[in-house]
Formats: sequence, C-alpha cells, structure tokens
Amino acid sequence: MGSPDLYNPIAGSRPPLRTLRLLSLALSAALLLALVAVTSFLNVKSGSGLDSGSGSDEDEFPWTKRMLTWQRAGFHFRTVKNYMTDPCGPMYHKGWYHLFYQHNPNYSFWDYTMSWGHAVSRDLLNWYHLPVAIQPDHWYDVWGDWTGSIMRQSDGRIVLLYTGITGRKEAKRQVINVATADDPSDPLLLRWSKYEGNPVLLPPPGIEREDFRDPSPFWYNSSDSTWYLVFGSRNESLNHAGIALVYTTRDFISFNLLPHYLHSVKEIGMWECVELYPVAAAGPSANRGLDPFVMPGENVKHVLKSSVNDEWHDYYAIGTFDTGTMTWTPDDETVDVGMGMRYDWGKFYASRTFYDQMKQRRILWGYVGETDSQNADIQKGWASFQALPREVLFDLKTGSNLLTWPVEEVKGLRMRSRNFSNIVVEKGSTVELDIGDANQLDIEVEFEINKEDLEAATVADVAYNCTSGSAAARGPLGPFGLLVLANRDLTEQTATYFYVSREADGSVRTHFCQDELRSTKAKNIVKRVVGNTFPVLTGETLSVRTLVDHSIVESFAQGGRTSTTSRAYPTEAIYEDARVFLFNNATGATVTAKSVKIWHMNSTVNELYQFPSFQAHSGDDFQLHIA
Repeated sequence: MGSPDLYNPIAGSRPPLRTLRLLSLALSAALLLALVAVTSFLNVKSGSGLDSGSGSDEDEFPWTKRMLTWQRAGFHFRTVKNYMTDPCGPMYHKGWYHLFYQHNPNYSFWDYTMSWGHAVSRDLLNWYHLPVAIQPDHWYDVWGDWTGSIMRQSDGRIVLLYTGITGRKEAKRQVINVATADDPSDPLLLRWSKYEGNPVLLPPPGIEREDFRDPSPFWYNSSDSTWYLVFGSRNESLNHAGIALVYTTRDFISFNLLPHYLHSVKEIGMWECVELYPVAAAGPSANRGLDPFVMPGENVKHVLKSSVNDEWHDYYAIGTFDTGTMTWTPDDETVDVGMGMRYDWGKFYASRTFYDQMKQRRILWGYVGETDSQNADIQKGWASFQALPREVLFDLKTGSNLLTWPVEEVKGLRMRSRNFSNIVVEKGSTVELDIGDANQLDIEVEFEINKEDLEAATVADVAYNCTSGSAAARGPLGPFGLLVLANRDLTEQTATYFYVSREADGSVRTHFCQDELRSTKAKNIVKRVVGNTFPVLTGETLSVRTLVDHSIVESFAQGGRTSTTSRAYPTEAIYEDARVFLFNNATGATVTAKSVKIWHMNSTVNELYQFPSFQAHSGDDFQLHIA
C-alpha cells in the first residue's frame, strides 16, 4: 500500500468531515464513532519514515517563504497542493498517459482520507490534474481508498481494483473493492463508479486483517478469459515470510484463491505493491519492453518486485515464471526478493510499472517522500514527488540485473549546456564548475582512476559500505564524484560519489553512494548516506548521470545499473547561491573527469485543469483548452 504504518498515523491531523457526507444515515452513528477513534488515534506520530515530514518537529528550522518556495521541483511530477504517495494504475489510454496516485485532497500530510488523485499527460512530463477519481465514501472504505491497479478488459470495460479499509479502530480490516470507468471511450476517464456489491474480497483464512492489499494483474489466459492477480501479504508462521498470494477471476466480482503462493521469502516481512512482469533477456525484443502477458521462453525472464514494508525499500529479483504451476523461481536464491537488488537505494518506494504499448517500453514510477518535518510541509501546503519516469530493461551486458533510466522524453527538457573534458582532480581537492544557475540540471560525467594508483592499492577498504561511510571519509581509492546543491564554502552539499575497494585477492568492488549528511544546515531533517555496490565490467569507465531539481536529486551509475534518490533542503545553497563541484577525497589516487556535460533543464507543467462544470469533457474539448 506504501502508506505509513497503518498502526501509527500522523500526529495532530484532523479527519475531514466531507468524506462522511455521502454515507447513508444507517451508517452515520458508526462513522461518528470511527471519527472519535481517528481523532484520538492520530495523536501518535508515525515512525515509519514515509509520512509527510519524516524529520522531527523538534528544533524546527525557521524556514522562510523564499526557502520553502525553492523546494518545489521544476520538472518532476507533483501535486498542485496537499499530500501524495504511491503511484497507482499508470496506463496509456486513447492518446493520454494516465497517472493515478495516493492523495490526501485536504491536507499536506498522510491520514485516513487517502484517495486516488488523477492526472494526464501527452508526454509523461507535462501534467494536467483532473478531479479525484475515487475517495472514501462508503462503509467498506471509510478508512481510505488505497493502492491498487487498473485493467482494460477485452469487452472494453476498464476496471479499477483497490484496497479499502473498513471496521472500527480496534478491528480495522483491509478489503478489496471494485470501481469501473463510467465511459471507457472517454480519453480522460473522468468518472468512476464503485460496485454496489463491494467489497469483493476479504482477507483469506490465515492472513491478518491488515495484511491483505495492493492487487496487481500479472497473467491473462485468453483461452478461458481468466485473469491472475497477485496480492501482497505476510505469514508469521513461516518465520515472518513475505508472501505473494494469487487469485483468479473472470469478472472481477468472483475470485478464487490458489492453494499455493506465487513466491515467498522467509524473514523479510510484509510485502506490498507486489508486481511480476517480463523482460527480454536476448533476441529481437532485447532493448525494448514486453507485453505483460508474453509467454515465458528462452529469451524471456520475469521480474518479481516487492515493496518491503518492514524497511520501506523496493526490492526486485530476476527469475523464471511457470504458467503451469503459477509459481516464480529466482535465478539466484542469494539475491531473492528482499535480500539483494533494489530499483533505487535512496528515497524511492511503492513503485509501479506499466507497459507503454505505443513505444513498446516498460515504465517505472516511484514515490519520493519528504524527509523534513510535518510542520514544514504544512507551511508549504504540499508534500512529496514522483521520481522521474524510468524505462526498465534487462542488463544484457551483466546478465544479472535491471537497468532503470529516465525516459527519453526527459532529454527534451535540456536547454543551454556547458561541456568540460579531462579535468584532473587531485587527491583531497575540489574543482568548481562554472555553470551559472545550478537548481535544475542534467549532469553526465565519466571518471577514470589513475591506473598506476589503482594498481598500487593492493588492499583498500575491504569492509567499506556506503551506509558506514560518507563523502568526507577518506580512503585510498575514494570517495570521488559530484557535489551538487553546494554553497561556496561547501558547508552545504549533496554528494554523489564512487568509492572503490580492493580485496586481498586483487578483485575490485565499486560502490555508488549519495551522502545527504551535509545537504542542509537544518537539524530536523532525516539525513543519511545511501547506496551499494554494483557491477563494473572490464574496460568500463565509471559513469554517473545526476538530475538536480531543487529539493530532489536522482543519480544513476553505469547507464542505470544502479541508482539512488535523495531529498535535500539546503538553507543557503539555493537560487543563485547553488553551485556544482567535482571532488576527490581519495588519499592514494588521482581522478580524471574525462567528460563532463551539464544541461540546464526547462520546467514542466503541473497544474489543475479548470473545468467549466463537473461534466465529463471529450478528449477533443480538453485538447482545445490545454494543447
């Protein structure tokens, strides 16, 4: 579901009364009791780290309006106002990309009025926000309309499956509900109606009331019109295992639970936002996305992904899907889901992919939450971004991991550029890059370590990892990389860097890290060092692409082999005082930036479309207003 821990909501929030107005008189007494329960329950601050403002409200920094205004991104997807989390049901429909997302339409923090926000775009970059698609207005979703999926049926119907929460505070239960698009021929899918027989699914026997959520389709049998859907859950009797339940349906009203799991991993904990999808591992379809229901075969691998609720990270693994048994098996059990690879090692969660049939590609969306305080988000009036949409491919060079890379449309935002070459960065030094405005940038750099220095380091930092170090810590072969959102004296900076360690057997391990520890002088911000090792093949130079967009920094190494995303809230390194540096804190190696390319990035549209009335408009009418 990708929300904060449902047992510990945000402090000090008020349940909006307008979500109750549509409920029947027969339910009003029960709902008033629920309101009282919510009011008392919301006096506890969530410790999940995903709620709006993960930082403490203690020692609140005296943010000015100018500072808070700067934090709003220029080219990332964002709400016009209030709070946003999980991407839901992304799709391409009749000329428009649709993104639904978890949204609090009333406040800039998480609470139990979460609804499905809805926006459309022609190009995945410029977005027009439509009326909320669905919101809590019945007994079966009184505690919110949570994450789910959208399916297009062979008969033309468009079905939305979502997680609802019902019941009293002490006995809340997650259930699965259905809504359908009133007019599937409408390119904007403006109106949705909930099924009068909701809920269509309750947690099955053996599954806890609040451990059943986030339906996602992964297979369709056209011979008998049967859909297969995966649901996230956990099984405490299997050593706290994360599990993927499988249901079948033909009409999205009646469902059958398969007697076995699609997959499970012990000691990982609750799985949510589970997905299974194919990637081309070889052959003519390599380097492009696959239809989600392509038959498994010699050139096809399947990715199983889960958002691991215990630690709030998105893990994936690559393996084999068996349509006969409806099970998935990892290629390497040592890097099973929750144990090895992640889409992103930073602030990136509750991700969702979809197949873009127009350009034959699979696109990944992920939610990037705040790490400041809730009070700061209330002052701003908004919270959270979506990461840039990324194309997902199998890494044909390594054969062991995915590549995630900003969609090609992002390059269309590039404006004026500055190029540098062969900049030598000596040990313990920095080099400022004179580029002017440094608030919205696309930066590509190729680094090379001096060969003699690399060979001289016979053993170097064998035990190093990103989370135990920082950009300021010095070792024989690192760290070195970029400092962005930096002020003149480098007392504020966000560092993206490589750190190379050499094992006793002579092998080299390369770490890709992002250091937020000096990203701001404000104290009540969650600041970490994030990242991990990644494969570098013989003869490859180290490459990084970093996209800076005010308070969000996304970095990709080696063409998308690994990535990390950070939020940054500088107090000084903003507007004309933001700078970019190359740095090298290695004690035993000189580094050369062989190529440095920096583009200033244009801003995109993220705005409400003001309908003359709340009547559905045709796609042509809509285009006349905004195109």
